[in-house]
Amino acid sequence: MKTILGVVGSPRRKGNTHILVSRILEGAKNEGAATEIIFLNDLTIRECDGCHVCWKGRKCSKKDDMNNIYPKIIQSDVIIFGTPVYWYGPTALMKGFIDRLVYFNCPENREKIKGKTAVIAVPFEEEDPKTAELLVKFFEKCLQYLQMNLTSKMLVPGVSRKGEILKKSEYLEKGYELGRRLADQKAVDTVHDK
Repeated sequence: MKTILGVVGSPRRKGNTHILVSRILEGAKNEGAATEIIFLNDLTIRECDGCHVCWKGRKCSKKDDMNNIYPKIIQSDVIIFGTPVYWYGPTALMKGFIDRLVYFNCPENREKIKGKTAVIAVPFEEEDPKTAELLVKFFEKCLQYLQMNLTSKMLVPGVSRKGEILKKSEYLEKGYELGRRLADQKAVDTVHDK
């Protein structure tokens, strides 16, 4: 059974990012995957200050909620990173979360994330797909560095108001089907949506 973790980096519950990530997880759950969703806005995740304690294979020095998320990441087969586009990049919530993935930099911890499947789920206001270009490159570089496999980029243009994605049923259906494929042990290595 696959374990799939959805990470919502939007500050809005029931907003477009939450709905999109939930739809992907719904498809996965209906195929038998164990799923969980976390809302970064509900958590206290402090900024990384580059103390390098984790680079020595030790527990992160920050006493915050990120220390409870590391085990969830380690136990997951697939991680869905959901964020709207804010100023052509991720939200501050998602950026802070990504910064703390430095924990997986050291040789002792790298093996705990290396090879995991990653998906990005990105709704944004503008219609031009280039709006998400820098954000996509950001994830590509970060996930490549962590030696994760970014297998799918679910981009949804033209949504701004809370819940507006519900009017774009074709994207929600694509998200559901993506979740189904992610849950399939054999298919996960061949999922390459753009």
